[in-house]
Amino acid sequence: MKIAGLDIGTTGCKFTVFDEHGKYLDKAYRGYPVKRTVGGHEIDISAVMDGVYDSIREMAIKYPDIAGIGVTSFGETFVCVDGAGEPLHPAMLYTDPRGKEECRELVEKLGEREIANITGLRPHEMYSISKIMWMKKYQPEVYESARRILLMEDYVVYHLTGKAQIDYSLATRTMAFDIRKLCWSREIFEAAGIDMNLMAKPVPTGSVAETISLAAVQKTGLSLDTKVISVSHDQVSAAVGAGAFDGSVAVDGAGTVECLTPVYDQIPDIDVMYQGYFSVVPYVIPGKYVAYAFSYTGGALIQWCTETLAQKEMELVKERGISVNEYLEQVYMDQKEEEIPSGLLVLPHFAGAATPYMDISSKGAIMGLTTATTTADIYRGCMEGVVYEMYLNMQALQGSGIHFTKIHATGGGARSEQWMQMKADMLNLPIIALKTVDAGTVGSAMLTGIAIGLFKDLQDAAAHMVEEIKTYEPRLEMHEKYMKLYEKYQYVYQAVRPLV
Repeated sequence: MKIAGLDIGTTGCKFTVFDEHGKYLDKAYRGYPVKRTVGGHEIDISAVMDGVYDSIREMAIKYPDIAGIGVTSFGETFVCVDGAGEPLHPAMLYTDPRGKEECRELVEKLGEREIANITGLRPHEMYSISKIMWMKKYQPEVYESARRILLMEDYVVYHLTGKAQIDYSLATRTMAFDIRKLCWSREIFEAAGIDMNLMAKPVPTGSVAETISLAAVQKTGLSLDTKVISVSHDQVSAAVGAGAFDGSVAVDGAGTVECLTPVYDQIPDIDVMYQGYFSVVPYVIPGKYVAYAFSYTGGALIQWCTETLAQKEMELVKERGISVNEYLEQVYMDQKEEEIPSGLLVLPHFAGAATPYMDISSKGAIMGLTTATTTADIYRGCMEGVVYEMYLNMQALQGSGIHFTKIHATGGGARSEQWMQMKADMLNLPIIALKTVDAGTVGSAMLTGIAIGLFKDLQDAAAHMVEEIKTYEPRLEMHEKYMKLYEKYQYVYQAVRPLV
């Protein structure tokens, strides 16, 4: 018996297979194009499904006894479909600029605070409901022809099973879901002028939809007995895969985006969350919630640094059998008499600012450059800038009810011992690096295993699938050094923003 996690990302999908003990076996990946123009950011949902079918089929040939598939996806993006479930338009991504005026109209009717109190989200055009309103206004023929409006998770589940359901965490990303009553908000849908009945049925995170349909069997090669599970929004799945089940643990997703996900044992203070644009999302455990504090450029900034500034170093490492990241980290340590911060202040807003500002027009900055500054210095400064932004978010979350005492780190960045130690030092908390890089897929498989009876509960699933590699303890002397620079960093955004 095998279990699998299907992760629908913005530019590609992964299908990962585990055995009955939760051991990783294999994965398949399929990419698909994203179209970004001045007027819109769109994705061809048919290409997404082609990728889903192809990746599943590749694994089903090797592992025909897959008993359950858990589906997780990125958020906000929606598509209107006809009676046969076929898309009526390219899906609008969360970064799509359309919907700004419609969001403003919704706020005028209900008020920002009321919307935030219902949905756990400070109003923003990135969320689905504003873009659905735009669709109704500017493409009425599409809206009138729609028989369902689906987000990515429920679109895939619908095509695999014929059942239209959406888990609570992904439903939250519409800005039309009541996080207390755990149902669609009639008040918001009426104010938006959108038919609530077009939406999929909200269900608890990790709910079985159905066994796979005959049509999907023919496209994937899976057995008719294979169960499909509606898992979650990808960040919730990552929190599960990182073994964060109560308020003592937060998750650091050190991927392309840097995301800090604390767990709340009760609903957090909405006023604090509102001020920092932090999302409040129902968690897999009833009565618990998670929040997202994130930077658009985590690993993406590190990648920019190496690809743009470290061409010479990338050539040097080809013969050494190490990554350019490892090389630059070592060079930095070798050129210093003792471990010290870089002295640079890097504002990591190279793709705009996320929480606590939510300012997409913000720009990045590197301050403190001299003729003696090396590529390794800038690389180290970029790493520090991402962590300063994390610390800034932690400060903004104070008063919301957070009380985590350690952080579980996942993603590619968790492989960097220097970066992990830096985070422990700066945040003044133990950082526990986990073996898995892809916690979202692990979390999806964990909930799938529970849903089909392979694991008893979350703790049992975690015992099989969550493995700690190393704990990085904070060093007081380094924390104090970083805090001297942080005193300056916290004013950098306000200083730079009027100039760009």
